[in-house]
Amino acid sequence: MKTRTKVITWICASAMTCFAVATVFASGSHASHRTQPEAESLRSTAATDLSEAFRQIAADVTPAVVSIDSVKTVKVTQEQGGRHQRVPDSPFEQFFGDDFSKFFSQPPAPRGYVREGLGTGVVVDSSGYVLTNNHVVEDADEVTVKLSDNRTFKAKVVGSDPKTDIAVLKIDGDHLTTAALGDSDRLQVGEWVAAVGNPFGLTSTITAGIVSAKGRSQVAIADYEDFIQTDAAINPGNSGGPLVNLDGEVVGINTAILSRSGGYQGVGFAIPINMAKSIMDSLIHEGHVVRGFLGVGIQPLNQGLADSFGYDGTDGALIGQVSSDSPADKAGLKQGDIVLRYDSKDIATVNQLRNLVASTKPASKVPVQVFRDGGKKTLTVKIGELSDQSGTASAAETSTDLGLSVSKLTPEVAQALGYKETDGVLVSAVDPLGPAARAGIAVEDLIVSVQGQKVQTAGEFWHVVGQYDLSKGIRLIVQHESMRRFVFLQVKD
Repeated sequence: MKTRTKVITWICASAMTCFAVATVFASGSHASHRTQPEAESLRSTAATDLSEAFRQIAADVTPAVVSIDSVKTVKVTQEQGGRHQRVPDSPFEQFFGDDFSKFFSQPPAPRGYVREGLGTGVVVDSSGYVLTNNHVVEDADEVTVKLSDNRTFKAKVVGSDPKTDIAVLKIDGDHLTTAALGDSDRLQVGEWVAAVGNPFGLTSTITAGIVSAKGRSQVAIADYEDFIQTDAAINPGNSGGPLVNLDGEVVGINTAILSRSGGYQGVGFAIPINMAKSIMDSLIHEGHVVRGFLGVGIQPLNQGLADSFGYDGTDGALIGQVSSDSPADKAGLKQGDIVLRYDSKDIATVNQLRNLVASTKPASKVPVQVFRDGGKKTLTVKIGELSDQSGTASAAETSTDLGLSVSKLTPEVAQALGYKETDGVLVSAVDPLGPAARAGIAVEDLIVSVQGQKVQTAGEFWHVVGQYDLSKGIRLIVQHESMRRFVFLQVKD
């Protein structure tokens, strides 16, 4: 730990070097000859200290990193027996490319075949708990864990969570080396990190890079995404291994790469260890993942929507729907509120709010600050627990400007489409190249209100629309199936 701390002095040493170089230019060539050895010595010391930090990481963390071999026996029909079998479509296949099938499938035998998955894990508790990815052990009939000292154990899958791609294993062994867990919230972009794992079956491999970004989402890997992005080399087989900082603390669980070739191309993703710890604790102590529940439908803000509410900026999460009798409803949150802060944390994106709510312990009382009617208001919400269960149109009118047709929603049509209420007008047609389609409005959606005014008939809808300058845009509440959201519709010249 002491040698790693020296790396911090590298910054100071580099600054001193720059000062020395500046002095050289100020004092002439004779001074240059005097200070050059000193500058070279400082650079050499900084490089040595950084190298020592990585050597220490390898010594401390590698013994806690394990190889995971998961086996799934798959039965095939006689018709399938002659064809090569592959793993069903997986979001991870796009990250591993052609090499995905090499690591997660094998050609079938006449009566069936064995699917074998290779991955990595890290021992995080001396009692034998191992953290890894769900996709490494998903649906496995047998899981084997091999330690760095070549001891092998049959592992029990304590639990897994596909929504975050985290799994917890348990092995029964003595004298297990464990890795220290860090605080991923303190991780900074640009910070040095190392990835440890078994890429392509090559055990105890360590690669280095920096934190390229934090809070990556919408990469289609898991339901709850808050990834650390790194350029430390991650390849097939690294899945489930630790991402560690210069203090040798695990700050993430390596999950996937973004690659067109199937190999490393400089973009890898790791699950923050704070999220992984929360999931692990729930799986161990509760037997399932416990997530907080707020009871709102949220959406991102664009500039048009923000302006329509009189809100400056696009940070925050716009509440498009509040579920009846939900924690949000009971606390007084309303449709059209923009969530600015949640539990003293500023909200920049919808994904950030979703993850924070999910990680909140049910029954917790949390302050939520919203923007409403031109001002800020703070409400206290008692968070609930998220459950896993969690026709013919008539009198249609069309607008070529908006690119849609609407009609009155009759009780018969509402029942046929599964709508419990008859509020709003039914979207009966959408021009695929028009403004409505670009805004995400689809046939059989309901338009409930325009600029806050409820509409029940096509005539009412067009009357309200006619009161506004469409080139500046109008704000709608649109319902799709059971979910309501805000839509900003604008006709551009």
